[in-house]
Amino acid sequence: MLIFKFITNILFLFPSSFISYMEPGNHTHIPEFILLGLSEEAELQPLLFGLFLSMYLVTFTGNLLIILAITTDSHLHTPMYFFLSNLSFADICFTSTTVPKMLMNIQMQNKVITYEDCITQIYFFFLFGGLDNFLLTVMAYDRFVAICHPLHYTVIMNPRFCGLLLLASWMVSFLQSVLNGSLVLRLSFCTELEISHFFCEFNQVIQLACSDTFLNVLVKYLVSGLLGTIPLIGILFSYMKIVSSILKISSAGGKYKAFSTCGSHLCVVSLFYGTALGVYLSSAAIENSRATAIASVMYTVVTPMLNPFIYSLRNKDIKQALRKLFS
Repeated sequence: MLIFKFITNILFLFPSSFISYMEPGNHTHIPEFILLGLSEEAELQPLLFGLFLSMYLVTFTGNLLIILAITTDSHLHTPMYFFLSNLSFADICFTSTTVPKMLMNIQMQNKVITYEDCITQIYFFFLFGGLDNFLLTVMAYDRFVAICHPLHYTVIMNPRFCGLLLLASWMVSFLQSVLNGSLVLRLSFCTELEISHFFCEFNQVIQLACSDTFLNVLVKYLVSGLLGTIPLIGILFSYMKIVSSILKISSAGGKYKAFSTCGSHLCVVSLFYGTALGVYLSSAAIENSRATAIASVMYTVVTPMLNPFIYSLRNKDIKQALRKLFS
């Protein structure tokens, strides 16, 4: 929590000169927003609390066990599992950005979120959501090198290069989150501050602004277009090469062994991009923001919860490491 507050202070101090340059007028700081959540029916609140608390605990515990298993088992100290442990960490933080606040609001029967907490939530949502995106891309490249260039794998995916890939993923995600957070800080807001969501969803927040949001919308489409399309193209290209290499293998056993090394990652990629793209398309097709909020549960809560199961159920090495961990 102290780290979150420290970054929040930086977020508010760092962009101040940048914001003043872009819009020299007065900037109104609104004390609070109202998160309407997934439902306003009182009888559904205990059910929602129990459901999301269970999913959060499963997500936290499952991803933490993946991290511990990889850390404690020396046989898993390879590039693939190095990136997997970081993906599990990003999933824990990504879910922790939104769900605990929702649970606290339901428990306290209070839908208020302060302006500062809302900006902080937007910042960390972009940070860890972007980190998820880039780590999946890096993991696809790792599988591409392992299957298409197996003899050079240890040379290409050396510890230094893996560290640089992780650092680059963090830096781009950080810059993206600071940019979007700074652009929200330049906005002034009206009196209607109700958000039909269970967290401060970026699109709905800028729709509440009274000031001009053209720059926010423009940057949103540019950044999401570049940082969403380029990693997806990289993943698709990697798997095109992987499939092409697997088809050249003569034996059926060899094909199955090669494909099994990237099967779990392919499932996670399909789940992540499938749900995120589904929410994006549904929000563009329908005007019901509450329906969009319900759909967004898939990629904000369900996908991080399922990732540990996908990797543990389909991976013998992870299973063995978990047995060692429990024993």
